[in-house]
Amino acid sequence: MTSKQRFNAAINRQKPDRLPVTTHHVQTYFLDKYLDGKTNQEFFDEFELDPINWVQAYMPDESKGEYYDPLHVPGYLEARRISTDTWRIFTEEIPNETYKTIRYKFVTPKKTLSMVLQSNEYTSWVSERLIKDKSDIEIIAEFAVAPKCNVAEINRQAEVYGERGMIRGLINFFDVYGQSGCWQDASVLFGIENLIMATFDDADWVHTFLKILFEKKKIYTQSLKGAKYDLIEHGGGDASSTVISPNIFEEFVSPYDAELINIAHQAGQKIVYHTCGGMMPFLEMIADMNTDAMETFTPAEMGGDTILSEAKKRIGNRVCMIGGFDQFHYLKDCSENETRKAVRKCFEDAGEGGGFILSPSDHFFDADLNLLKAFSDEARKCIY
Repeated sequence: MTSKQRFNAAINRQKPDRLPVTTHHVQTYFLDKYLDGKTNQEFFDEFELDPINWVQAYMPDESKGEYYDPLHVPGYLEARRISTDTWRIFTEEIPNETYKTIRYKFVTPKKTLSMVLQSNEYTSWVSERLIKDKSDIEIIAEFAVAPKCNVAEINRQAEVYGERGMIRGLINFFDVYGQSGCWQDASVLFGIENLIMATFDDADWVHTFLKILFEKKKIYTQSLKGAKYDLIEHGGGDASSTVISPNIFEEFVSPYDAELINIAHQAGQKIVYHTCGGMMPFLEMIADMNTDAMETFTPAEMGGDTILSEAKKRIGNRVCMIGGFDQFHYLKDCSENETRKAVRKCFEDAGEGGGFILSPSDHFFDADLNLLKAFSDEARKCIY
């Protein structure tokens, strides 16, 4: 099989020729520190992994006054940003001795909203939330752009990539910083602690906020029809069982994210629901959303809660499972034999009958290159 065929067999819960083996995001930090700045695709070649090409492209609707933001240089996993004369984003660098710090101003006719991001060599994070007053969601509802997918660009890149591997994308997220799930985007914009408390203190406001974000994502998801994606990411770690309760998931997460999955299916797309963190109390609830695949199945030793063999028994006949590998303990500071044993354990726990893609539980920053080669080599020996 080609890597693309192998991935798609697993996504369809079929047996490929061998266990598909890949990784989630390849971090720029890792490529620069360990591989002299090689590209993602050169990384996949060097370690003989099944490749993924992340592709995200938006198309402005000129009839609505939309245009590409002339000031925006797309960053990690970003599409070219869409602006209008009533939704413009400007940046201001704030002096900081420790971290690169940037304030983003969202300028509208009624109010200017702002958020602050900080970064180090590894990653970026929000240090000042966009939503400072509950009425700010009305500004988002009225003025924030709801982008559409640039299907032609996705298909152009898919054609070039061919059978090399998987074409993967994301449900659109909020400008500058966000993630695909409605609850996850709201968590980024308001703060997860604030959002959890609001579900008790002002549930109606939380639902209004989630509906606003849902409507923006709905437009994008409907526009995916005809795009030659193999898999599209949804969800986010703030909807994991190590962050929220099953009751919050049932009331505030699944109604919105499940409907987006349904809309994606109507557009001919397959969805993977991304839950970096705990999953075990939510396994059936996520599968009930009719998602095609689930990730990341993070083990307890990494701060998650996954028992991979139990997860396979409970939902392995309903969804493709992606992840499960402990990259903290078996891609560094161990022997090659220990890495190979960890790979075999994952295959034994979740590989039966197909429907499993081996991958580290989300991304990694540091890894021993020899252990990466052992990880890939042993997985490629896991034959059906």
